[in-house]
Amino acid sequence: MEQMDAALVDRVRAVLALGGVPYAELQDGVQQVGLRLLEARAKGDPPRSPAAWCAVVATRVAADWHRARRREERLGERLTALPAPVGGGEEARLLALTVADGLEELPEKQRQVLVLRFYADLPVARIAEELGVPEGTVKSRLHAAVRAMRQRLRTDEVV
Repeated sequence: MEQMDAALVDRVRAVLALGGVPYAELQDGVQQVGLRLLEARAKGDPPRSPAAWCAVVATRVAADWHRARRREERLGERLTALPAPVGGGEEARLLALTVADGLEELPEKQRQVLVLRFYADLPVARIAEELGVPEGTVKSRLHAAVRAMRQRLRTDEVV
């Protein structure tokens, strides 16, 4: 990150690691802190002590990471508590397998809203609330996910 020197990057990585962010996600956290530093400077509000400011922001990023993981765990628990669909026949099995494969290929955020909307039967407003994003974002992701799944089902000649 251009706006942070090597020592500051190391400090941010250490704060994130101490905050419980997994090693594989440390670089993303460093980039988030760097982006917030860049935004603060662009607003004309540069921090007086970038090292202290970045450490505080890194602790917030770590807390956000934990909140997001807990939210995903709760949603996963709700999904596993749903009753299993009762279906029969080879066609239903083929459709279920194709949908499962299609879900795996979707980007995580699109897969998440698609599952919450159609499997958990949550309304858009509730999904937005659970994910902490605007309703428009949920609608946009949902539209893209449905379009991709339709294309997948047509390509595989399932529907």
